[in-house]
Amino acid sequence: MVRITSLRSALRQVKSDAVACFVAEDAKLFRGSMGALRKIFGRRIDQAAELGDFRGKEGEVLAVPTERKLSSPLLMLVGLGEGKKLSLERYRRAAANAAKKASSLSRRRMAIEVPDLPAGLPGFTPLPEELALAIAEGAVLSLYKFDRYITEKKGRKKPLTEITLFHPTEEGARNVRRAVGRARILCGATWLARDLENAPGNEIYPETLAEAARRSADEFGYSATIWDKKRIEREGFGGLLAVNSGSARPPRFVILEYNGGKKDLNTIVLVGKGVTFDAGGISIKPAGGMAEMKMDMSGAAAVIAVLGATARLKLPLHLVGLIPATENMPSGSAMRPGDIITHYGGKTSEVDNTDAEGRLILADALAYAKKYGPSVIIDLATLTGACVVALGSYATGMMGNDEQIMERLKRAGEKTFDRVWQLPLFEEYEKQIKSEVADVKNVGGRWAGAITAALFLKKFVGESPWVHLDIAGTAILEEDQPYAPKGGSGAGVRLLIEFLTSWDAVRPS
Repeated sequence: MVRITSLRSALRQVKSDAVACFVAEDAKLFRGSMGALRKIFGRRIDQAAELGDFRGKEGEVLAVPTERKLSSPLLMLVGLGEGKKLSLERYRRAAANAAKKASSLSRRRMAIEVPDLPAGLPGFTPLPEELALAIAEGAVLSLYKFDRYITEKKGRKKPLTEITLFHPTEEGARNVRRAVGRARILCGATWLARDLENAPGNEIYPETLAEAARRSADEFGYSATIWDKKRIEREGFGGLLAVNSGSARPPRFVILEYNGGKKDLNTIVLVGKGVTFDAGGISIKPAGGMAEMKMDMSGAAAVIAVLGATARLKLPLHLVGLIPATENMPSGSAMRPGDIITHYGGKTSEVDNTDAEGRLILADALAYAKKYGPSVIIDLATLTGACVVALGSYATGMMGNDEQIMERLKRAGEKTFDRVWQLPLFEEYEKQIKSEVADVKNVGGRWAGAITAALFLKKFVGESPWVHLDIAGTAILEEDQPYAPKGGSGAGVRLLIEFLTSWDAVRPS
């Protein structure tokens, strides 16, 4: 990951290959920003802006040689857009634009000025540390690339390797320093999730995914228990075994556990879908786009990343991560449509479509999660194409049985812009997954597919507070977003860390 540091410094004295300043397009705010720069550059800064047609609009970045007026050779003016629309997300995206521009110019180091917000911006009053964190996130996450398998380096541009956030005052620099420390953890966790998601299926499969979880546990100081196939059989995880039956690679069940060091802490269980490659089984997927199914373990990647970040942040929680890991492959031994599965805990399901496999392995893990007596169970899964149809790639589908917890997740999503959107779980939909030969059927027909999939999962959580996050659209991106490239995005990581940070630590008596 790119190195990120903090510094107390005035704009004139910052030494870097490029230095970035934010400028809003409103006439008053634009004059104020350019006026401050005019004291350093004189009228040349206005001439540069006019020549480059820079007006502070969102997405604009103007690179200006400093001609020794600054200690850095290049000044980048970064547009924010309208002042009335300023938000943490605007700053994330603007910082991403700056970082990508510096990288395109082969700058190795870049500094970004963390501004003091102008007065009179209704509805936008973030803490200084929150603003600095957003800037750091946008800049660092925008530079992610999965390129370790590219062997030809000749002619490639040198990457941006260091970002420094600075502020001229002692108090401001202290806020920036705290934000940078948190950004290292959040961006590092997101980077890890993306690396796991983007890795090919011949690198990440159940055994190696489990080992990645173990390495994280060893590095950050929490525990990892990994069940092999024999243990999974003894425990009666029928869904995981059925989905795995067509693969030559054995399944794994991963139990990750972090404790904040105190007794009577809330227990939160995260469950991540770990299908390391999904061919669809006997109900095989079309060939076009099947390569993306190496990312069908994005929920598992997010859980591993969140456990590591929680341990690094030393949050006062008891956090458990459960990952059922398998491939879903077609073969003579694969499960068939019409098969009936007995899951952990005894409930049965009828397999109507073998490509609806994620819910089958999650059912075992969700039923097992109840043994912890959790305050909440949250599962993350690239579960349904129906959710992508409904919400696209800009919001994660959210369903569950606890409105207060879903509201807290929604607030966390708005703050991080890792957003969620609630879909209903009306009981009328349940008739679509009613089976005549088992307790439940694994698909509910063409309509409301994201909802019927969640209702299937609901059958296995009992009375436990539970939220399901369908990240099918947000975790696997078909095109670049401002600070997430095409491919695995790390969806859910920053969302859940924000949610966990604000969670009440001690279980109510």
